[in-house]
Amino acid sequence: MNPAASPRPRTLCQKVWDAHVVEADGDDSDLLYIDLHLVHEVTSPQAFTALQTSGRAVRRPAQTLATTDHVVPTRGRGLGAADADAAQQIRALAANAGRFGVPLYERGHPRQGIVHVIAPEMGLTLPGTTVVCGDSHTSTHGAFGALAFGIGTSQVEHVLATQTLRMRRPGTTSVRIDGELPAGVTAKDLVLGVIRHVGTTGGTGTVIEYRGSAVAALPMEARMTVCNMSIEAGARAGMIAPDETTFAYLEGRPRAPKGPLWDEAVAYWRTLATDDGAHFDHRATIDAATLSPFVTWGTDPSQSVPLDGAVPDPDSLTGADQRERAHRALHYMGLRPGTGMRDIPVDVVFIGSCTNGRLDDLRAAAEVARGRHVAPTVRALVVPGSTAVKQLAEAEGLDQVFRQAGFEWHSAGCSMCCAMNGELLRPGERAASTSNRNFEGRQGAGGRTHLVSPAVAAATAVTGTFAAPAALA
Repeated sequence: MNPAASPRPRTLCQKVWDAHVVEADGDDSDLLYIDLHLVHEVTSPQAFTALQTSGRAVRRPAQTLATTDHVVPTRGRGLGAADADAAQQIRALAANAGRFGVPLYERGHPRQGIVHVIAPEMGLTLPGTTVVCGDSHTSTHGAFGALAFGIGTSQVEHVLATQTLRMRRPGTTSVRIDGELPAGVTAKDLVLGVIRHVGTTGGTGTVIEYRGSAVAALPMEARMTVCNMSIEAGARAGMIAPDETTFAYLEGRPRAPKGPLWDEAVAYWRTLATDDGAHFDHRATIDAATLSPFVTWGTDPSQSVPLDGAVPDPDSLTGADQRERAHRALHYMGLRPGTGMRDIPVDVVFIGSCTNGRLDDLRAAAEVARGRHVAPTVRALVVPGSTAVKQLAEAEGLDQVFRQAGFEWHSAGCSMCCAMNGELLRPGERAASTSNRNFEGRQGAGGRTHLVSPAVAAATAVTGTFAAPAALA
């Protein structure tokens, strides 16, 4: 569990991995100890059923946390689900949590919310730990220097039963962003720029470590946005080395270490930075000054252009595969090459998700919405990532800013991001979304999703077409 320090220089990922090896195999697969297992209502029912059938218990209930987030409706005060299947998933999680002694934050609980929002805000996500969840965007927690990755249903069962998981040792990728981000460029734009640069397969089989002065300057909520979308570059996970920003965010949180344990923890966390001379399998470098507000035009997160740009001509792209994917994407999105992004009208604006549903995200959007009003052709909704975020936002009056501007103010949950809860796009509707995926049908069958930052989403809601806040001045 705690091997002696290796004489070779190691990356952040390698240090955390090595510290959690329970049993090593000779084929680059290891049995890893899992510090924190996050569970939600969609991917857990089969795993709990298998445990019950085999007569097994949850190995470490105290290191497991369950919440309802994917299928809960966020509109209105009722606790009912959108359909019978969703209601059954919610009931099943409640029954399984009670049966196996797993803490559950269900709707109505003051800590309920999106699983990747509530764990960090409670201080459960800590540097140097391993975190898993049956959800691909578990990479969010890597913002704290944790090794965090999504797992499948059979793996959920294995972790519940043993608190371990057999994994193949991943490769490593360094993505370095140096310099200062230009005015108006956010963490969402930074990660969209990274994915645009490396592609949707650029991180395949590896853990991306984000490095450089531009990354170090990001606050924690912005770092979570960056790591959240690592999976969209094909990576197994994303990580950022813990530093003073990390420690300041965690200190005093409910489940973070206290007293002498805090001092011991910080001393250890300081050792996790990648060693000088450590080997990365792949490297990419981006000048922060070249980044701008981005908006996606296609059906994967790499298909983006600057907000001031235009829909590209597929035939101008390099590679037959890229051209084919672009033609298919434009057909689905109902767009023509050469169309300026600022000229594209939207029907819906969605601000929320595990990518951009935190307090800083809502503050940024509210600042744009303040004193303005949503265009008459647009439906705009704001969905806090957790009940705690909702309460803090309301204490600051952000809900009133949004309501007065014509936005809907919702309760916590995944909402339109995954369209499992009755909150979805209708066929042909076009959305400016702060979510993480713009796949075909992601936000509703036939729906057309464009990924943007919270500030751009709010400005777009006001104008009815894609816009940057600066255009509203």
